[in-house]
Amino acid sequence: MRAFLEILLSLLAVTGLLTLGWLCFGRLLRPMGGKGALTLLPARGNGEDLEQALTGLLWLRGAGLTAGRVAVIDFGLTEEGQDLARLLTEQEAGVYLCSREELPRCLEALLEPEAVA
Repeated sequence: MRAFLEILLSLLAVTGLLTLGWLCFGRLLRPMGGKGALTLLPARGNGEDLEQALTGLLWLRGAGLTAGRVAVIDFGLTEEGQDLARLLTEQEAGVYLCSREELPRCLEALLEPEAVA
C-alpha cells in the first residue's frame, strides 16, 4: 500500500511540474504585442490549409498565447476558396477577410487603436 501511495504522489508531482513548465514555457514563447497585434494569414487556391491555419491561430488566442486580430488576405482564392474564407471569418470575432487590392486600406483600418477587435 505504501508503494502505491508513493507512486501516486510521484505521478501527481510530475504532472504538476509538467503543467507549471508548460505554462511558463507558453508565456516565454508568447508573441509580443498584446491586443493591438495583427496576424496576417495569406490564402491561395481553394483555401486547402486555411481552415487548419486559422483554427491553430484561434487555439493559440483562446489559450492566451497570442492576442489581437487576424486578417485573412486573399492572394488568389478561387470562388470556392473565397466562400470558405468568408464562412470562416464570419464565424469568429476579430477575424477579417481582405482582398489583395484592398490590403493597404484594410491594414490601415485594422491597425487603428479604436478599431473593433
